[in-house]
Order: sequence, then structure tokens, then C-alpha cells
Amino acid sequence: MNENIQFLQAFLKNPAKVGSIAPSSPELAQKMLAGLKPAPDNIIVELGVGTGAITRHLQRIVPDDRSYLGIELDPDLVRSLRMNFPDMMIKRGNALDLESIHASSGLGKIGYIICCLPFVSLPNETGEKILREVDKFMQRGCTFRTFQYAHGYYFPSAIKLREFMRDRYGRSKRSPLIVKNVPPAYTLTWSTS
Repeated sequence: MNENIQFLQAFLKNPAKVGSIAPSSPELAQKMLAGLKPAPDNIIVELGVGTGAITRHLQRIVPDDRSYLGIELDPDLVRSLRMNFPDMMIKRGNALDLESIHASSGLGKIGYIICCLPFVSLPNETGEKILREVDKFMQRGCTFRTFQYAHGYYFPSAIKLREFMRDRYGRSKRSPLIVKNVPPAYTLTWSTS
């Protein structure tokens, strides 16, 4: 099935959990992955894999099947992802359970968290719980990168995410606006490694 159609169907089925009508562009994917070097003892976790728009680029930098863990909530997307990326470990689950999903995966230390979750449309309580899960890995030495759409950058939930992370890890490194994405977006990076 065409990725754009699949993404739109997922959005229409549950807009609060998908958060966009189009998959991430190659330009956004490249910014999300810039400088990352996953390895079995420094794995990369992708939260909210979606249709795999970023995973497609990730598979080029992931050296083996012990260096990546993708977590996606939507069961239809998980089935499709497992067919499209058979060498990547994709788990059906909730980002709220990041620690237990990682523990059960048998994979090494998390060095990078790439977050594609729509914090702007998530309930505040859910967003806070996810960030507390992320915080557990940041305290162990990790890089966290997410993106925010330009039109939602000043929404209360977007500001709350940045404040939560800034209070713990300082100001983010924000990319220039990625205009070749629908909608345009910034990447935000915090690192404790």
C-alpha cells in the first residue's frame, strides 16, 4: 500500500495518536539522524515508528539487528513495518512502557531516542509520563531528539515538552526550519552522553 495512503488512513483512524496527515520527508529524516552512530552497546530507539518514513533512513546507519528498537502502538502499522523492515526489531507497544519494552528486548544500552510522537496532540498527562520514561534513559547518558511542527511550536504542550527537557538538560539544539516537510518542522536535541 502507498505510504501516504497508509499514513492518512492511520491519521483518520486516530488523529490524536498520529498527529500529521503526511509521513516525514527525507529532509526531516536526515536531520533527525544527523550525527547518530548506533551500535549494539549504544542502540537507537525510535518512538512512534508510524509508516517507517524515518526507519527507511535509519536502516542505512544501523549496523546490525542488535542496534535498533522501534516502538509503535498501531497494530496495522506494526504488521506493515515488520513486512517492510524484516531486519529491524519493531515492537508493538506504548512509549509509556519504554523501560519494560527495552528490558524485554534483550538489547544493549540505549544511546539515542528518536521521538516521532505527536506531543502537541497528546493529553498533557500522557506526554508527561512519556517524558518521565525518557528521563530514565537520559540519566544513564543518552541523546534525545524529536521534532515539532512550526505551526504548533508555541502550543502549550510543545512549550511544556521543551521546558521539561530544558529544566533537566539545558537548552535544546534546534535545527533551522525544515521547509521541505509537510508541515515545516524543527528538530530539537538534548544530550547527556
